[in-house]
Amino acid sequence: MALASTANSALDFGPASALSCRECGTRYDLGPIFACIECFGPLEVAYDFGPVTREEIAAGPTNIWRYSKLLPVPGNVETRPNLQPGWTKLVKADNLAGELGLRSLYIKDDSGNPTHSFKDRVVAIALEAARNFGFHTLSCSSTGNLAGAVGAAAARAGLDSCVFIPSNLEEAKITMASVYGGRLVAIDGTYDEVNRFCSELIGDELGEKWGFVNVNLRPYYAEGSKTLAYEIAEQLGWRIPDQIVIPVASGSQLTKIDKGFRELIKLGLVEEKPYKIFGAQAEGCSPVSSAYKAGHDVVQPVKPDTIAKSLAIGNPADGPYVLDIARRTGGAVEDVNDREVVDAIRLLARTEGIFAETAGGVTVGVLRKLTESGALDPEAETVVLNTGDGLKTLDAVAAEARPAAVIRPSLAAFRTAFAN
Repeated sequence: MALASTANSALDFGPASALSCRECGTRYDLGPIFACIECFGPLEVAYDFGPVTREEIAAGPTNIWRYSKLLPVPGNVETRPNLQPGWTKLVKADNLAGELGLRSLYIKDDSGNPTHSFKDRVVAIALEAARNFGFHTLSCSSTGNLAGAVGAAAARAGLDSCVFIPSNLEEAKITMASVYGGRLVAIDGTYDEVNRFCSELIGDELGEKWGFVNVNLRPYYAEGSKTLAYEIAEQLGWRIPDQIVIPVASGSQLTKIDKGFRELIKLGLVEEKPYKIFGAQAEGCSPVSSAYKAGHDVVQPVKPDTIAKSLAIGNPADGPYVLDIARRTGGAVEDVNDREVVDAIRLLARTEGIFAETAGGVTVGVLRKLTESGALDPEAETVVLNTGDGLKTLDAVAAEARPAAVIRPSLAAFRTAFAN
């Protein structure tokens, strides 16, 4: 299909060649646009990949830029001021596997990123797009983690930042988002209302030369989640796991991990094999899970009510694509309630020493639920994602966090307290 001209096609986006509509296939020059003018479908980055070898990747830096030949970024990206996220640990979770009755389980622990969530990956890609387009301010609508990632990335790059959040976020995330020196604006409303406001701001002179990472830069931003797929495959010895459990907020992370796996297969970097993708939601914000269970193709928006605020997107943009992928791969979309989220946070901490935020509690809780129901194969190699640090969501577990005893500083007091 003909390429619609929207921007300077000479900009350096590495192997990226165009933006392509996921619905009708119309292609556009690379630019700060996110919706197709023909059918209003979402746009994503299309590529003309050159040859890439495992050896080239392994010789690269220990961050996401080892995959720069697979991303919409310039070839010199690793030399530019950025947070250099990625290459986080893939933890062999034998203790948790034993507790759940799984043969082989790994935790991809993205709490090790610079601002302690996977959002550093997607923001790093959006930052390069913002630089390409000459934007001076980095912005976003956020459920918490993204606001901190944008503030930190902008500070490192020498750009201004202005981030927008629902006013009821966890205090730790508000504090973190405000510490980087940019503007933090709280809005009395849900995330979906915050996101709609940002879409309006893009069309106003107040938002001129602003790069909204998850709106007008969304096609580039979303590509950052592919690096999770690349790292998991490489850390497993260049193979795709049999099944993977991924949290679902907007749904973009899940769809891009699938895209990443398919790209690795196409490039011959991994052997082609079937794999199953499972989506995980919190019961208090589970429109995609509800649609999956009802057999629907349309996701009905909901008003979020869950402690997993980072997943509290009631109208997920990629929801229908999550349904498609879960069904195509033989996976599923499941949800857990708040009590199960807290129990799963504690389970992961107790068995593997990983303190997950509430989104990680959702994925581990869904992992347990899928295993118990038989939907997940206990003999298959399984990966589950932890996308953020539990220190950001302390309120979720604080009520049950108490000393085992308060004693005088003496052996006698200790013996008395724990005699039984």
